[in-house]
This record gives sequence, structure tokens and C-alpha cells, in this order.
Amino acid sequence: MAKKLQAEEVYKKCDDKIFDFETTEELPPLTGTIGQDRAIASLEFGLNLPAKGFNIYALGEQGTGKMRAIRTLLSEKAKQEPVPPDWCYVYNFKNPDAPIAISLPAGKAVEFQKDMENLVNTLKVEIPKAFESKEYDKQRNKILEDFQQKQKEWFSAVEEEARTKGFAIRKALAGLIIVPIKRDGEPLTEEEFQALDPDTRQKIDELGKMLQEKLDDVVRAVKEAEKLVKDMLIRLERQIALDVIEQPIEELKKKYSFNEKIVHYLEAVREDILNNLQDFKIQEEAVPPMPPFMKIQREVSFSKYSVNVLVDNSSTQGAPVIYEPNPTYLNLFGRIEYKIQYGMAITDFTMIKPGSLHRANGGYIVIDALSLLKNLFSYDALKRALRSKEIRIEDVWEQYRLITTTTLRPEPVPLNVKVILTGTPFLYYILYNYDEEYRELFKVKADFDIRMPRTEENMKKYAQFIALCQKDEGLLPFHKSAVAKIVEYGSRLAEHQEKLSTQFSSIADLIRESHFWAKKDGKDTVYAEHVNKALEQKIYRSASIEEKLRELILEDVLIVETSGKKVGQINGLAVIDLGDYSFGKPSRITARTYLGKAGIVNIERETKMSGKIHEKAVMILSSYLWSKYAIKKPISLSASLTFEQLYEMIEGDSATCAELYALLSSIAEIPLKQNIAVTGSMDQRGEVQPVGGINEKIEGFFELCKIRGLDGTHGVIIPRRNVRHLMLKEEIQKAIKEGAFHIYAIDYAEEGLEILTDMPAGELKPDGTYPEGTINYLVMKKLEEMSELFKKKEKDEEKKNEK
Repeated sequence: MAKKLQAEEVYKKCDDKIFDFETTEELPPLTGTIGQDRAIASLEFGLNLPAKGFNIYALGEQGTGKMRAIRTLLSEKAKQEPVPPDWCYVYNFKNPDAPIAISLPAGKAVEFQKDMENLVNTLKVEIPKAFESKEYDKQRNKILEDFQQKQKEWFSAVEEEARTKGFAIRKALAGLIIVPIKRDGEPLTEEEFQALDPDTRQKIDELGKMLQEKLDDVVRAVKEAEKLVKDMLIRLERQIALDVIEQPIEELKKKYSFNEKIVHYLEAVREDILNNLQDFKIQEEAVPPMPPFMKIQREVSFSKYSVNVLVDNSSTQGAPVIYEPNPTYLNLFGRIEYKIQYGMAITDFTMIKPGSLHRANGGYIVIDALSLLKNLFSYDALKRALRSKEIRIEDVWEQYRLITTTTLRPEPVPLNVKVILTGTPFLYYILYNYDEEYRELFKVKADFDIRMPRTEENMKKYAQFIALCQKDEGLLPFHKSAVAKIVEYGSRLAEHQEKLSTQFSSIADLIRESHFWAKKDGKDTVYAEHVNKALEQKIYRSASIEEKLRELILEDVLIVETSGKKVGQINGLAVIDLGDYSFGKPSRITARTYLGKAGIVNIERETKMSGKIHEKAVMILSSYLWSKYAIKKPISLSASLTFEQLYEMIEGDSATCAELYALLSSIAEIPLKQNIAVTGSMDQRGEVQPVGGINEKIEGFFELCKIRGLDGTHGVIIPRRNVRHLMLKEEIQKAIKEGAFHIYAIDYAEEGLEILTDMPAGELKPDGTYPEGTINYLVMKKLEEMSELFKKKEKDEEKKNEK
């Protein structure tokens, strides 16, 4: 039996007497999250389970409080956890292209960096000073003097022997040579040598060769001695430098003895300094003569002794919590920077920069899932890092270059982080169903609902949320009547009388807008009328397209009749969703029937303007019609259904009831009321099912009827199961109370047919017929007549063909 709804049934008010305050100024601000117990429990589970793969995906629509809940939980949990270690990179003396990653207790990395700076600065002063000392000069001069003395003795002996035998040592291009001399000491010329007798020349040649061999032996001995002297000088320099650097390096080794990597690094630093003492001895190069060339500073070479602090947790309290707004590959994993010098791009380990994963290491990182997927390489690289439990800083474009370039390969940093992705449910299920790796790495699902029960406790929490917004943003206090209106708006957003919306971003917007109108009204408190004003203005700002469509209907450009009766025509209700605003639009549905066996033809389907759900609804309609009127006798029917003046795709099954009424009206030639619109889905047995957007649909038809003039006959037919979803505006409540507008709730399709025709539907009798004077009787009678006519027509055609 159809039920006519009363005004109090179409809107559930919030009694402000449940609030024990006058304004929100008296309330403490909200702490925690409202109505998300399931999601909070999931977050707590995921955050407290350290096992591999139990990272979290927090899914929910925008504005459901995901980030607020995550921030609250993480801030509380992170404070109770230990501060993770610092990380730094140092030079690798064995393999300069592979800098070494070192972990240190929180705050120690910067201290180590300063210690190395102080060490280098000290050595830059003390080593040159040591080489200027008298002790060094004394030992060095002694080594050189001893060598020079030996060199002098070796050459003097050869020279004396040569002189006594008539020869002298002279310098030539090939080195030192033995040449014969005359009595006056002058070298013997070639002419003079050739003028001598053969025996004398032979004797001179033999003596010269013998002396030259001795001279060559001395030269070789001197060269060997020079090498020994050079080695002795190097050993001396190393010993002098070692006396300077040994103590400070040993002190550092003792200080950082807990870290084996640093001990080995300091030993390598000592050896490298001893091998490159010239860098410390030479303070400055001379300025090159050419002006374009820049002055080269030797200090550049000291950068290999510096420490590149990657992560400094000296000021961190508890575990780090990082919110990465732009998860590009470089922002997540760090980068190796370059600088241009003399036209070349150069880099070293000091230009390694950290990513947000480095800063979050040992704690938590929150990333927007959609932003992560939009950025090239980021998602795959994050999965690799979580699987391998290490962060690698790499040049991701290297694999796409035709020519590979030399770059650094920093040692990877061990990764221990909990990743929380945030995003929509759609994106969650796409990843879960199509990415096997995702299922292994993100095993915790924190589902944030868009609705919560409308209990007294939750309504009071709504009030506390309003108090939070008011105090955080310096808004006017809200009177309890205004709070009640916002609670009612929460039910309207949730589309349910017993639910409240958890899309607090929309609630917060209404709070701010209500404050604006109260302020403009010169009030020091926000009241219910200001909330109503905010809602009206919000609709006004967005309703331009709705008003234009309504104008087209009023001008009969789009034909929608709201009075009289028509055969095979009915007003259906649809919702147009623009994203930021949705509204109801009445649509004229018509049906035509004629002889044939084509069944019901969906014109939208034939023109490819119908979605799959709508096509299914038309097939259900056919099934209902055949099962109800063709139980004992087959029927022959051709019928067409369409949405008149439809210029876009149609989808959904909410017009099934309306299409049925138009079709039955056309078959039985019973006119339908045009002042009543219909919405409702239907199953094969004729049971009416609920539909979406019920409030917008009713309000859209009401506005049209109101402009044309309400006469007490206008109304809508809706599924009874949609009654709990009604949160209609105050104007409609008033019209219902005054009897100017009606809402009928039905359980079965035939109940709506009775309202539209003022005729009984009629129940099937045992003999398979319907009572006379009922709608079903007329429909069946007409169908039987059409079947008989079609059979007769077929027989006539057969006889004609036989002749």
C-alpha cells in the first residue's frame, strides 16, 4: 500500500536541547577523529607491527579526515620511539667513485664533520710549520750533504785518474764524457788527434774507453744514490708529518672506536695525507699569466677529507615523521649534484644530497598515492627500496642514454621505514588487483568511511569539531542552534537521516561561510539563520546551469508537462552531477505500442546512447511484463521506449518504474497524471528498489512545480526504502505540511500505477484473469486483442502467399 509522507518524515531535525552549552566558546576543541574507529584501529595495527610488508594504504574520499588522523597518531607514536642514527658519506680512498656510508648516533655526524674540519685545518698549519723547523732542515741538509760529499768523492777520484792519464771530464748533450787533453789542459782537436801516429791514437782510445766506463759506473752509482736520497727524504718527510698527525688521528680513532668504519677511514686518511704532503706544504699557486684563467686554490683537494652529513637527527625528538608533498624520484631517493668548471660537469661525494626517505629512515613517511604514481620511476623505485631494505642514490636516466657517463655509485643506506600511502578507494583496488608486488608490500588497509551513525555522542563531537575550527581560525562562536543546523547538513551530505557525513572538509567550509554571513550581519555569534544563509548562497553560486535548464523547460524548449494527463507519457527524475554541485532534472519518458513481435525496443540502446545498467533495466522491465501478462497465453507486442529530448548518454536503472508506467499506459490507453513525477528501480517481481540522489530529484521537480504554481496535486513517487535518505529543504517540508506538495512512498510498482491513474491495479484471480475495471484487466485485454489481430494478419498473409 502506498504511503503519503508527512513533513516530519522527509527531514530529521536535530534538537539543540541535547547540547549542554550555549555557544561553542564553552567547548573544548575536538581531539582525535570522529567516526573512524575501523580506520583508526587499522592504522594502529599497521604502525605497531614492525614486520616486513606491513605498510599502510589509508583510503577514503577527500575530506574524510585521513591526514588529520594520521598526523595525530604519528605525532603520539613517534615521540615514544628512539631517535634514529645520523648518516653521512665519506671519501673512499680505494675506490673514489663509491663513497662510503657511515651511521652514527643522533647528533654525532655533525660532530664528526667538525672534528674532520678541525683536523684538516690544524694539519694545514702544523705540517708546513714542521717542515720549516730547524730539526727538519738539519736532518735534510745532513742527508743532502752526505750525498753531495759522496758524489764529490766519486767524481774527484775519476777526474784525478783521468787527469793523470791526460784526460778530462766534459759535459755534452749525451751526458758526461772523457776527452783527451793537451799539456795546457785544452781538449785535443780532431785534427790534432788524427795527426798523431797510429799507436798513440790506439793507446788514447783504449785509455779513454777504460776511463769512460769508470765514469759511467760513477754516474750510475750517483743515480742510485739519488734514489736512495729521495727515499730517505720521503721517509724523513713522512716521519716529520707523522709526528704531527699521529696524535690527533689517534685521538679521533679513540673517540670513534665504537664505529669500525670510521677507524678504517681515519687510517686511510692518515695514509693519504702522508702520500700527499705536497698539498699541505704548498699553500698557494702563483697566478697564471693569462687573465682569463682563474686562480687555482689548493684547498679544493682537501674536500676529500671532509664529511658529507646526509641526515642530521641532532634536533629530532623521537622517530622522524616526513610528509612528502611531491614524491619525485629525486625528492624521495636523493640526488648527485654537479657543478660546471672550465666547461665540464664535475661532482664528488660532497654533492650527494638526501631524499625524504633518508630523512624518514627509522621513522615514518606519508605519501599521496596518486602523486607517487604520476611521477616517473618513483613508484617502482619505492617498491625496490622496500623489498631490498636499502636506499640507493642512482642516476635513473643512465639506462636511457646512448653513451654512458662516469658518475658516483654511493654505498646504499639500510632502510627501515614505515610507508603510509593516502588515496582514493578506486586507486587502492586498482593497485591491489593489478599489482602483485603492491599486495606484498602494503598489507594494511585503513578504510576511512564517508558516513558515521547519527548518535548523540557523534553530534556532540560535531559540536567540538566546530569549536576546533572556530578557535584555530579565530571565527565567531557558534550558537547551539547553528550547531544543530550543521548537524542536519551532515545528514544531508550523508544522504541518510540516521547517518552523519565524515567529509569534514565540506563541514569546515560551511562553518567558515556561516561565520562570514554572521560577521556581515554584524553579529558576535553565529546562529541558525546564518547557516541557512550560507547554504542558500552556496547553492546560488553554483546553480547557474540548473537555472538555465529550468528556463528552457519553462519556455517549452525542453518539454516537461506538470499538469493534465497523457497516455504513454510520464515524468521521470534524473540527477545531473557537475562535480561541485548536483541537481535534479525532470525528464519526459514516452512509450508507444503497436502490432508485432519485436518486444520492447529501447531507442537509446539502438542509438548507442544507453549504458549497460540502463539496458539491463529495460530487459528486467521486459521480463516483468512477460511474466505478468503472458502466463497462459503468448503475447505479441512491439513497443518503443525513449527519453525525449535526451542529448547525452543515459545510465542507471532509477527510471525503471517510470518506463513501466509509460509502457502500460500506452498498451491500455490509460492516461497518466503529469503533475506527479516518478523515480525508482524495479526487480523482475515488480518490487521497487531504492535509488541514489533522491533529495536532488525531488527538489528539482518541486522547484519546477513551484514556479508554475503549486495547486495541491503535485508530487513525486519514490521507493519506500528511500524514505530514510530524505533530508529535504525546509521549503518542501512546509509545502507538504500545507498539502501543496506530496511524496508517495511505494513498495511495489503497481502501487505507483494506482496513484497515477486513480484506478486499482487488480489482483490475479485463480482463473488467470484480472477483475474488470482494473488496470491489469485493461492491459491484458489489450494485449490479447493485439495478439489476435497479429495472428489474423499472419493468416491473411499466408493465404495471400498461397494464392
